[in-house]
Amino acid sequence: MRFGLVGTGYWARATHAAAIASTPGASLAAVWGRDPQAAASLAGEHGAAAFTGEEAIDEFLAGVDAVAFSVPPYVQAPIATRAARAGKHLLLEKPVALSDAEADALVDAVDAAGVASVVFFTLRFNGEIRAWLTDENARGGWSGSGWSGGHSEWIGSIFVPGSPFNTPWRREKGGLWDVGPHVLSLLWASLGPVVGVTAVRGAGDLTHLVLTHESGASSTATVTLGAPPAASATNLYVWGEAGRSVMPNSGWDPVECLRTALTELLAMAAAGEVRHPCDVRFGRDIGRVLAAAQAQLD
Repeated sequence: MRFGLVGTGYWARATHAAAIASTPGASLAAVWGRDPQAAASLAGEHGAAAFTGEEAIDEFLAGVDAVAFSVPPYVQAPIATRAARAGKHLLLEKPVALSDAEADALVDAVDAAGVASVVFFTLRFNGEIRAWLTDENARGGWSGSGWSGGHSEWIGSIFVPGSPFNTPWRREKGGLWDVGPHVLSLLWASLGPVVGVTAVRGAGDLTHLVLTHESGASSTATVTLGAPPAASATNLYVWGEAGRSVMPNSGWDPVECLRTALTELLAMAAAGEVRHPCDVRFGRDIGRVLAAAQAQLD
């Protein structure tokens, strides 16, 4: 399958381009970016065609079967909607959009075109964490009686000189929108759909969430991108009648995780499947929780 890559930054180069190039059945055919030199450079490394500018998007889409995104959500949402309408399968970044309206428009386009979609919630594609989720669900997750609650924290430290993740949109939106989707995705998979949220702001971009799950469980989450480097950590656990279960945290390779996401997207497209646990509809649902939390913070 010929992939087009939207984005030319660090994550696009180090993760997306590398994963596409090394996934059987996928090839990087085109790169679109806002910086002409960066687009030409990345495309040249992979023998792909380079495109830049709004006027080149249709030409970029015409030469590919699927589009992978590695750009801020306000850039991703409108281009992804155009790509879906053009019949292209989608590998999306989180969050899929910054507003309910943009997320709804994207989902509508995907549904109308019948294309496959996967949102790259990185840890949901890690083999060790997937095995843990399978086990904890078997012991009472979702609607079972095994788990009463849980807690997750993603304490990041990216607002330092030299960090490739210290980008304008992250400085503007903070941990809630950047690492919040990862945390919500994992708690959702552990305890069931989130139906309510209460948000409290801490110092800087620090945000605390109290989540109510459809299953009757409740959970808490703490996210930030602005912690001191020595405080950085990612943790999650659930607890209840089944005891206490801690998510494995031995590290993960984002390229390997993305290869898994790509492989599953390829399989969906080949089979004509349009549903995935981490598809665009799930991405929209996560975004609605984030938007509700942001409204309280505002």
